[in-house]
Amino acid sequence: MEHNSERNLWEQEAVDPGINQADVKLREFCEKMDLEALVSSRKRKLHFSTYQVNRPGLQLAGFFEHFGPERVQVLGEQEISYLKHMGPERRVLICENISKFDFPCLVVTTGLEPPQELLDAAKKFERVILRSRQKTTFLVNRLSYYLNEILAPAITMHGVLVEMFGVGVLIVGKSSIGKSETALELIQRGHRLVADDAVTIKKIGQRLVGSAPSVIRYFMEVRGIGIIDVRSMYGSGAVIDAKGIDLVVKLETWDDSVTYDRMGDKKSFFTVMAVRLPLNNIPVKPGRNLAVILEVAARNYRLNSMGYNAVDELYNRMAANSEPPADND
Repeated sequence: MEHNSERNLWEQEAVDPGINQADVKLREFCEKMDLEALVSSRKRKLHFSTYQVNRPGLQLAGFFEHFGPERVQVLGEQEISYLKHMGPERRVLICENISKFDFPCLVVTTGLEPPQELLDAAKKFERVILRSRQKTTFLVNRLSYYLNEILAPAITMHGVLVEMFGVGVLIVGKSSIGKSETALELIQRGHRLVADDAVTIKKIGQRLVGSAPSVIRYFMEVRGIGIIDVRSMYGSGAVIDAKGIDLVVKLETWDDSVTYDRMGDKKSFFTVMAVRLPLNNIPVKPGRNLAVILEVAARNYRLNSMGYNAVDELYNRMAANSEPPADND
């Protein structure tokens, strides 16, 4: 059955925080994007406020009315060739006009050598010029994905995130209901832990991606034992840094007065940052093997995503068996 009151409670906790801003160390950004710093001035961090990237074409012709200085600027073969075909005085003017704007950084692609006037203007106005050996289209796509990731709206919520059969399963429920113990059993059965106790969820497009806060990554709390390091204990194959969330399983104490869904023909959803995820409410009582049940939930999700539904198949069989025999007369 669908638990509207529970679903609304979770919706209230998962408020969309909007687009973030991020300050990234210049060295870290260069390492992540395979970039070489040509002019770094005194900047140690780059400030990003949008995932959009700009290729200044009209600006090279002197038109700045709709210029987006908050974006990363990218110069490819066409832009560099256009700059080099200018006269020296014109090139100095354009390079200085562009460098007057406080953009996060400017990236020259394809390993090209930028005009000296551009480097001089960057030094004069303390702008960052970087170079990539990648082709322009590839770099722009990679850069856009990276900016989407670091600027994605995010929340941190109580729960456990595991990967089973390629499915990201977020386990939620009241404290001490058995989330961590269930996850530990799943790890022993060959599945992977993403986060225990606190899950940071980022909204990238319409996809939710979960990870662990860096301080507690790979750690798990087991009542009666304490904190354990899952990676050190079970190996690197038992953990994964991030995983898209496909399914939510809510563990709840078994209540004899509640009629639980036995057919699976009524859908429930768990909403996080305006993204609806399929929800399975699993009642907990002694004797139930939760790890096996969660494996079944993950396998069933995969079958449903491929178009197979066991309830529909059962109804079809029942309908076929209920048809009257054909009249042979």
